Amino acid sequence: MAGRYDSNPFDEENVNPFAEQAARGKGSGQPNYGGGAFYMTHPGSVPAASNSRLSPLPHEPAGFNYDRGATIDIPLDSAKDLRSKEKELQAKEAELKKREQELKRREDAIARAGIVIEEKNWPPFFPLIHHDIANEIPIHLQKLQYVAFTTLLGLVLCLLWNIIAVTTAWIKGEGVKIWFLAIIYFISGVPGAYVLWYRPLYRAMRTDSALKFGWFFMFYLLHIGFCIFAAVAPPFIFKGKSLTGILPAIDVVSGHALVGIFYFIGFGLFCIESLLSIWVIQQVYMYFRGSGKAAEMKKEGARRTMMAALS
Repeated sequence: MAGRYDSNPFDEENVNPFAEQAARGKGSGQPNYGGGAFYMTHPGSVPAASNSRLSPLPHEPAGFNYDRGATIDIPLDSAKDLRSKEKELQAKEAELKKREQELKRREDAIARAGIVIEEKNWPPFFPLIHHDIANEIPIHLQKLQYVAFTTLLGLVLCLLWNIIAVTTAWIKGEGVKIWFLAIIYFISGVPGAYVLWYRPLYRAMRTDSALKFGWFFMFYLLHIGFCIFAAVAPPFIFKGKSLTGILPAIDVVSGHALVGIFYFIGFGLFCIESLLSIWVIQQVYMYFRGSGKAAEMKKEGARRTMMAALS
């Protein structure tokens, strides 16, 4: 183990920084301590040091430290991609705004022209027609409109039951011709009723149009006449047993009781449909006369007649 005062291996010579002070104290008779942190009890045991220069620390290699002058490569492809995507999104946004403005312009033009866009919403599971009484028909007319809609559904039920009853009669040997006629009644009657009298009434109630009311009255009277005729089902004009009226029911009940029962049920349905339809046309006519639409319709008819005569 090395001694306490071994020489420093990093110095060229041993240097004692207190040698000069100790010598100075000997000559002056002063005590051998400097009053500092270093207390020298035996100054003579420390060898004298000569003036020498400390060797400088070795320089670190240049590659060990960070090179401030070196250039760093930054990938520019990602920045270019971001700019191109940003331009693409801006172009799409501008196109969407343009389409939205064009659509709004068309909607405004349609609204100014008085055209109502009717979105199909009924029946909910398979929309075929536009029907929104609660939001489009005035409150005081909604009940009447609902009853008129009930007569439309009632006609659908009557013609559908008519197919069932006539099908049983065909199975029992009444012939296939009456079955084809029953199918024709249903295919033509249901859409015809909606187009010819229910939709005109719906639009008349919504827009208060006298012309639409007149269209409704004309075709709804035909509807009532057909229902009354079907309830009786005389054996002329239509093939007698192709409609479930009272006369065919009496005719077939003696030979086939089940077919007769089906025909009697059909007769009852057509009777209810006829009575309800008569009530609807009566109520609509009372509203039509009370609101002054009758006089307006007469004036409109006279004006059109005059215009036709002058042209």
